Amino acid sequence: MKGLYWQQNSSGEETTFVFLEKDNLPVTRDNYVKVQVKACALSWINDKLLSEIKIKKEFLPVGREIAGVVLETGNKVTFFQPNDEVVGILPLDSEESGLCEVVLVHEHYLAHKPEKVSWLEAAGTIRDGLRAYTALHYLSYATPGKTVLVMDGASPFGTIAIQLAQHRGAKVISTIYSLEDKQYLERLTPSVGVKQPLVARIIDETNGTCDLTESCLEETGGLGVDIILDAGVRLYSKENEVTSQQLLPHKHDIISLLSVGGHWVTMEENLQLDPPDSRCLFLKGATVSFLNDEVWNLSNMQQGKYLCILEDVMEKLSSGVFRPHLDDPIPLYEAKVSMEMVQKNEARKRQVIQL
Repeated sequence: MKGLYWQQNSSGEETTFVFLEKDNLPVTRDNYVKVQVKACALSWINDKLLSEIKIKKEFLPVGREIAGVVLETGNKVTFFQPNDEVVGILPLDSEESGLCEVVLVHEHYLAHKPEKVSWLEAAGTIRDGLRAYTALHYLSYATPGKTVLVMDGASPFGTIAIQLAQHRGAKVISTIYSLEDKQYLERLTPSVGVKQPLVARIIDETNGTCDLTESCLEETGGLGVDIILDAGVRLYSKENEVTSQQLLPHKHDIISLLSVGGHWVTMEENLQLDPPDSRCLFLKGATVSFLNDEVWNLSNMQQGKYLCILEDVMEKLSSGVFRPHLDDPIPLYEAKVSMEMVQKNEARKRQVIQL
């Protein structure tokens, strides 16, 4: 079987993606399911995280969000049977690439795919849906009357986060970094009910002239934002920053626009808070949470909650609440080029390989 793998050289600086032929899968074990992959979404590989949890391989499998059909089940599998349509995220230590024709997966990493949901939508939504639920249900709680700021709302994750927050009755504010992003968010409306934009206010950060803090305080009547989902922050101001870094908000700006009792959910793993920042958070009774969706796979302590999230993501996809920001279907022979774009953060839409 041919799959896509990430080869890292000894210096750790340059990486290449290669197709490798692997031996046929072993016989299905007790709690494992053999799945024929129909679609696989590509996501950024956190090599630093992999090295920290001691996953060192010459060839790292690429593609973990899969959707497919069950071919065979182990003797102790209870949730699935042959011909079931499933979706899931392969574990970090998976030996197989999700771009292989057939993969072997433990049943606790899979959920049923609704019949009306396409393979591409299922694979392309499962990770962003998991991330949005983690941010807006477990690290914070979006409810009617709350205001949610989603940074870079036109990204694949931002799109799902906006849809989940609005579905729960929250008022959504979002930032954009291009005219195309603005047009996309303006077209984003509920699939049912009144056809009004999901985003109450779009803040244009294209040229860096718009004051994020001032805009958010104006929109909230000076009370501040209840929940903030960032897409990266600037820790310090540097003269030689690249343009993409200059467009990111400064950490002090984010803290300034938080409401009393607000929640800042960050994806900045190297976040450092100075004493004045901590003092401001203390006075507001606000919290900072780190969004790492891999935590569900790093520990199986809350496996039941994880599976409930996967099922609920599929239910919302089936009912039209979630409408992912997907690129056109990509054939397998173009997977290498697409993955290079994803790893460089150059893809604005979710890349999904059709097998």
